[in-house]
Amino acid sequence: MILTNPVVLSVVVMIVLCLLHLNIILALIVSALVAGLAAGMPLGATMSTLIGGMGGNSETALSYILLGALAVAISQTGLASILSVRLAKVVGNRKAFLLLLLAGLGCFSQNLIPIHIAFIPILIPPLLALFNRLRQDRRAVACALTFSLKAPYIAIPAGFGLIFHGILADQMTANGMVVTRGDVWPFTWILGAGMALGLLLAIFVSYAKARDYEDRPVVGLEKVPAADAFEGRHWLTLAAVVVAFVIQLKTSSLPLGAVAALALMTATGTLKWRRLEEVMSGGMAIMGMIAVIMLVAAGYGSVIRETKAVDGLVESVVGLVGGSRFYGALLMLLVGLLVTMGIGTSFGTIPVLAAIYCPLALKLGFSTGATVCLLAAAAALGDAGSPASDSTLGPTSGLNADGQHDHIWDTCVPTFLHFNIPLILFAMIGALLLY
Repeated sequence: MILTNPVVLSVVVMIVLCLLHLNIILALIVSALVAGLAAGMPLGATMSTLIGGMGGNSETALSYILLGALAVAISQTGLASILSVRLAKVVGNRKAFLLLLLAGLGCFSQNLIPIHIAFIPILIPPLLALFNRLRQDRRAVACALTFSLKAPYIAIPAGFGLIFHGILADQMTANGMVVTRGDVWPFTWILGAGMALGLLLAIFVSYAKARDYEDRPVVGLEKVPAADAFEGRHWLTLAAVVVAFVIQLKTSSLPLGAVAALALMTATGTLKWRRLEEVMSGGMAIMGMIAVIMLVAAGYGSVIRETKAVDGLVESVVGLVGGSRFYGALLMLLVGLLVTMGIGTSFGTIPVLAAIYCPLALKLGFSTGATVCLLAAAAALGDAGSPASDSTLGPTSGLNADGQHDHIWDTCVPTFLHFNIPLILFAMIGALLLY
């Protein structure tokens, strides 16, 4: 039975606990224990699996802490404030233009300059004062940022998108449907179009009304020196950012790039040695909670995999579908939503689903293009809206720098509604009507 499947029970428990404002770390731990108990695992073994699996996100957690420290260091030079002031002059009072601009710039972080969420703790906290002045609903900002972190890798074959498309093509080929990496984007563009529609609805309909926030101190900006123009320290800071980017590309290591940037800023005197402790503490304040959540989320994903319940969930879908392409597509997408919210990564969900979905798609008569569309959507569903996804944790890290943005109700719920629902609808259209 699908309803008694450990994955389904666990994810439902996690969602309910998060909506009831239980701390996300505790919600993940309780949900992992529920999954283990439902699968017949001893409590001790479940907790051991949870702890043992936390290392799966260790590099990500370290990256977040060091990027948070780098964001504080950059902010303390005044560079981010200068950039935010100049951006404010360009934007004026055009709130929608600001959000579309942020969404567009954020897309570069996935494809052109693949730094993922690194730009958020640097760029967003200095803009909070501007958001307050414009009475901008931060739920719309969260949607713009999540769109920029998710839509590009689904629709554009560059940067992280090239990786996503490569995994998709390799796994489909390994399971009987020959696909090359270049064949993917012609069938996933419709998913990006669905997310774009969700973004426009968030900006112009759902969260278009003014919302008031207090002018509170922003973490990392309490002691920022005033500056109206670029000075030597700002150019040196930009050089450090470039160094971080180059080293990340050369070594594929975000932590190493962040350490190199901090070292260069210290060596040039842009960042004083005696302030390193303060910078690291600030980085922990901004990104520390997110880092711990990512660690626990990796452990939670390990418990989900250890239950062996994902295969049973997918097989239950096969039994329910019969010969209906409509219900087959819908159930494939809904299972993908549950699995991604449980495992926590769309990239890691593809191999889990492809082994069963490709034979099922062939049996139901789906074309290769339709299967590409369905599998990409099934893997990506849940990345937006999941409490433990970096696509939601990243925006919250920037928008909550002054303590006025709730992760669940102001980021997860809005992004879930505006992106997962359009993804399901447009994937169904793509699979049943276009391909």
